Amino acid sequence: MSSSLSVYLLDVAATRALVGSRDDQLLDVIRDSFGDQLDRADRSFRHEIAQGAPTAYEALRAVVHGGPFSEDEDHAFQYGYAYEQLCSLTGSFLDNSCFTPHRGDWLTQVDQGLKALGVTAVSVEEFGYSGLPAPLPYTFTPDCGEWTPEDIARGLEQFEATKRAVDESGQAPPLEPEVVEAVMQCLGWMRHAAERPGFGVIGFRY
Repeated sequence: MSSSLSVYLLDVAATRALVGSRDDQLLDVIRDSFGDQLDRADRSFRHEIAQGAPTAYEALRAVVHGGPFSEDEDHAFQYGYAYEQLCSLTGSFLDNSCFTPHRGDWLTQVDQGLKALGVTAVSVEEFGYSGLPAPLPYTFTPDCGEWTPEDIARGLEQFEATKRAVDESGQAPPLEPEVVEAVMQCLGWMRHAAERPGFGVIGFRY
């Protein structure tokens, strides 16, 4: 079974602040401008909704209002998808071609590639830790993780230090070509974020 990764460039703190913000104007804009997306999501999960899961809009409203949330943990996935929708509306989708689809321990392999290049401040495996902001309930899927602006700045410093060392020694770490491509994609995400003060990356794994 394959997995997918969706990655967004955005102001991490501002996006997290939308949770519990009680911003009804934002909800009105989403309902009026993105109603078709909400309807498609409801069609995708019509069976779960029939079993009591919240609709896409109901989940979105709960996220923006900080609750109430369903007591049935089987319905928690809707709040994860609602948070991703907030990320998609406030951020920019980043190229994820090296990660969608992926299988097995691919994220671990890419993290090992990052570490081989001295980058330990960020990890693609973090996108699989279900780190949804409080008070959103835990959900097995979608998983969520983030790279803060500080993480990204440190990661780029680590890479540049390794690059200088490689230039001096003429010896680069031996990595498989597909791992190198994925690592370069990660560095691209980081460079995009570094160009915008306060911006970071939030990723979701399915």
